[in-house]
Amino acid sequence: MEYIVSARKYRPMTFDAVIGQKALVTTLKNAVSSGKLAHAYLFCGPRGVGKTTCARIFAKVINCEHPTPEGEACNECESCQAFNEQRSYNIFELDAASNNGVEHIKALMDQTRIPPQVGKYKVFIIDEVHMLSTQAFNAFLKTLEEPPAHVIFILATTEKHKILPTIISRCQIYDFERMTVPNMVDHLKMVAAKEGVSYEEEALNVIAEKADGGMRDALSIFDQAVSFCQGNITYERVIEDLNVLDADNYFNIVDLALENKVPEIMVLLNDVLNKGFDGGHLIGGLATHVRNVLMAKDSQTLPLLEASQRQRERYQAQAGKCEYRFLYRALKLLNDCDISYRQSPNKRLLVELTLIQVAQITQEEETPVAGRSPKQLKTLFKHLIRQALQQKAAPQVAAAKPVAHQEEKPVSKEEPVKRPAVKLSNLGMTFGSLRNTSLSEKEEKEADTIDSKEHQTFTNEQLMMQWVGMCNRMPQQMVGIASRMKNMEPRILDFPKVEVVVDNEMLLEEMKDIQKRIRSTLALTLHNSDIELNLRLAKSDEVKKILTRREQLEEMMKDNPALKKLSTMLHLELV
Repeated sequence: MEYIVSARKYRPMTFDAVIGQKALVTTLKNAVSSGKLAHAYLFCGPRGVGKTTCARIFAKVINCEHPTPEGEACNECESCQAFNEQRSYNIFELDAASNNGVEHIKALMDQTRIPPQVGKYKVFIIDEVHMLSTQAFNAFLKTLEEPPAHVIFILATTEKHKILPTIISRCQIYDFERMTVPNMVDHLKMVAAKEGVSYEEEALNVIAEKADGGMRDALSIFDQAVSFCQGNITYERVIEDLNVLDADNYFNIVDLALENKVPEIMVLLNDVLNKGFDGGHLIGGLATHVRNVLMAKDSQTLPLLEASQRQRERYQAQAGKCEYRFLYRALKLLNDCDISYRQSPNKRLLVELTLIQVAQITQEEETPVAGRSPKQLKTLFKHLIRQALQQKAAPQVAAAKPVAHQEEKPVSKEEPVKRPAVKLSNLGMTFGSLRNTSLSEKEEKEADTIDSKEHQTFTNEQLMMQWVGMCNRMPQQMVGIASRMKNMEPRILDFPKVEVVVDNEMLLEEMKDIQKRIRSTLALTLHNSDIELNLRLAKSDEVKKILTRREQLEEMMKDNPALKKLSTMLHLELV
């Protein structure tokens, strides 16, 4: 006996046997019952969802001499029997994928002129219609617009967007839906019962998920699984045959991530890769798993979870342990990894870094993973400043306490309270060590008060060093002006007067807006509150090519080879 694959053997022959397209089938049956038939139909949808099958059933029903009240064919008249025996002359099928030229369409159009000998209509089914060439579409357009009364066209396509708008506007459009996992599982159960195959529901669920919404694909995979499992379809055998990663791996990764167990996750990843699975496959599957856990957290989104009852219970149990913040952040990280995976030169490292980040989501924000962030350094700096101020002010407060024979002098509200001077060197740090942090505007405005009693001398070299350090510490929104200021050379004219020559007027205006903040910062870092800052526009003979810091370093290395050798030996970098 000839073997017939399940996709052909169990292909629906009636509208009632069609799976997962209830609304569409009802519309077609009502059109047949009422006799309100269009001259052209367009069936759209993904592969394996029943477009060609419904077109054949529809063609059979509209030519049936005695259709049932429900809109089905009687299977007894001459037209139905001719269709069942594949000898009907009223139904023509054309595969546009291999017959997409003008000559093929013209030959088909010639057939439309001859009325049917048996039945009411000649039905032309054109499959994969989007494959027709532009010339073929144009040759087909006139007949489609004004076809003979006895002609009905049924066009089927998986890529609706490739069809000319003039064709679409002349058709009734039916969009077929993807098959849901429960619908496919139910159909596979029916097929397994008829074939005498035992099964585990989890195994059928894996087959349905692998089919990705196509019933034909599901039946093909089912036949493959039956051959591999020898009539007893089990979950373990199916995932082995289809090379599907066991869902237990995803559950374990999420559980370990919630406990921040990075080493265990790395070991699990290594085991998965050693089994031959691709890292991108793991990331994609984990993203789907986290999405399912997210859907299981709320009863409203639970219907969106396409899984067996046992799997639903597992998803709900894990959802109870996961916070929304963890799931949202994990989905974002996994999606970013999936996008970058193909372009990454070191794919395993990308996957490992992503899993490490997922495992650190639930860690306390105050606990840094390694080192201190700039934000934490800035907070630490403010804390140390405040602590030093309190220590400096304590002796003065003690000395200001009234003695028995001393007259207490009230402090006037108008008289400002002098704040003690604080040197950063007393705190065990300098601005150079904190160049990655930026002074806040409030701290810069208070600089005049902090160093009001300091009058230290400084040289042009010290001035230049602090100028560059100030530019490195400027806020992110001022990075443009900071980069241009680095190329300037402030100089001492008449100590402590400092002059800065600016080579264009626009930059000069921008610097004048922050001149007070620049002076205050220099006064603080150079320990001299008497500094006067003068900004002026460069004269024509003063304008010259401005070298960047790196260009200046390269010039110095050319003049002094020993400097280049020292930089290479110590691996020095210009920052």
